[in-house]
Amino acid sequence: MTYLVTENRGCDAGRPGRNGRAAQAAGLVTRLQAMQRQINARNFAVLRTNGRGLPAARKLTCVLHNWGTSCEEIARDLIDHYGEELLQHLDHSLLPVLWDGKGEHQTAETSDFGPFTRRLKDRKLPYSGIALPIRLGAQGNGYVVFAGSYIDASGEQIVELHGRSAQIMTDLLTFDEKRPLKAEALSDREISCLQMAGDGHISEEIAEKMGLSVHTVNAYLGAATTKLDSVNRIQAIAKAIRLGYIS
Repeated sequence: MTYLVTENRGCDAGRPGRNGRAAQAAGLVTRLQAMQRQINARNFAVLRTNGRGLPAARKLTCVLHNWGTSCEEIARDLIDHYGEELLQHLDHSLLPVLWDGKGEHQTAETSDFGPFTRRLKDRKLPYSGIALPIRLGAQGNGYVVFAGSYIDASGEQIVELHGRSAQIMTDLLTFDEKRPLKAEALSDREISCLQMAGDGHISEEIAEKMGLSVHTVNAYLGAATTKLDSVNRIQAIAKAIRLGYIS
């Protein structure tokens, strides 16, 4: 059984029937399971960064996996042991990261691609793994992780899986940016204000063109920014364009 995990809700948040995103992720799960079988892995996990990019606030969160009912403990151990190293690596490199597990035969190998990987030291976890770093800009950054006892991947496989992992992360980001629910849809006035703001008009100009007060225009823009889950007007305009509200 596959779970979708969200921050501050633990494993229960992602159980089927309790999280709409679990249903949306079904196609991604099938793709990830096919990918894990290619390199003899037993599990997968998708880790994403949050904290809006601030160094002191950033951390990795497990958002998709097939670890089962022990997911919270497994994800916490992975992030506790390697989270800081993975975050630092993500800032400077897109080379795959490998580590060996505690067991005698728990190894992750890529004999013909070794110089193009980063290997973590120490056997800290009860499984070996490979983490493929993904950077999509301000959002959508993180890792697609494959874990198991003995993982054997050729250079060709790693390159292929890395590309497919980037698409997985892109699709997850697309889920996040879907049009708001009907109750939170933008009003005609909010869309008009956003369109003019996107065309380069300041609040005073928008107010004059629409016959409104500057205070009212700013209120419409503020409401649209909140509904679009954006941190400022610029990000709201960009997201409104992606969602098709404005051109």
